[in-house]
Formats: sequence, structure tokens, C-alpha cells
Amino acid sequence: MRNLMIFAAILIGLGTFMAQMADKMSPAPASSPSPKKASTETVGRASGRSLDISPDARGHFQADGRIEGQRVNFVIDTGASLVALNEKSAARFGLRPSRGDYNAMVTTANGTIKAARTRLAMIELGGIVVRDVEALVLPDEALSENLLGLSFLSKLKRYEYARGRLVLEQ
Repeated sequence: MRNLMIFAAILIGLGTFMAQMADKMSPAPASSPSPKKASTETVGRASGRSLDISPDARGHFQADGRIEGQRVNFVIDTGASLVALNEKSAARFGLRPSRGDYNAMVTTANGTIKAARTRLAMIELGGIVVRDVEALVLPDEALSENLLGLSFLSKLKRYEYARGRLVLEQ
């Protein structure tokens, strides 16, 4: 179990690092001085239990989801082993880990930090609902954007990048 958590932490760190590197490598649009977060408009189509997501200005796939009925913005990160939430987002739906809960070591682009393990009863994303999702809560300074990782994606029928869009299907 310890090796699995170390592996998950490394993958989360690698995913965060790659996202930061992509930000540095992709130029911002001339008409916009700073990249904007994608709104729910990036979710192009939700038919049945399929979701078609366009990239934002940075080339990231973002989508608004819900946890415990509260809106949460996610960057979909196939390089992250688990769903990772910052403390501010987790607090909005009542998840406030105590100091003692931060006992999982996670390696990110910002270094090694402690995270709190948790399980989320349900994550909703468009018409897709996934139950019993393993997640981590990280300090706000270590995680600026919530990551929707493989603990969510692996419970789908499929997820793929096709024709410049990310397709999720349940």
C-alpha cells in the first residue's frame, strides 16, 4: 500500500509538473493577457452518459463538476493517479481534514508535501456520475487547480483524445 501511495504521489507530481511546463511552452492568445478558466461552455455535448470537452486557451481540458452538490472546477489530468482537491474547494462541501489527516507524502512540481487521503461518495461531471472515488486533499499553496485523475477516469467505460477534444463515456 505504501508503494502504491508513493507511486500515486509521483504521478500526481509529474502531472502537475507537465501542466506547468505546458503553460510555459504555449503562448497566450494575443487578445488575452492571461489565460481564462474554461466555463461550462467547454462541455460541448453530453448525450446519455458521454461528454465531449474542448480544450481551453492553454490547451487544458477543464470542466465544472459537482461534489456533494457543490460546484467544483477540475482540470482533467490523465497523468494524475487520484482526484486531487485543494483545501478551499474541499471545504466548500464540508471536507476539512485535521492536521493529523495529512499523512500521505505527495511529490509535486513544488516539492514533497503532505496530503490527506479521502473517499468521495460521488462526483458528477455533466451527465456522468462516478461513485466512491479515492481522492487527496492538498494545501492550497501546493495545488492551485483541482485535478480529476485516474481514480475517476478509470471507472469510466472509456476516455480518449479525439479530433482535438476529450471524450468521456460511461
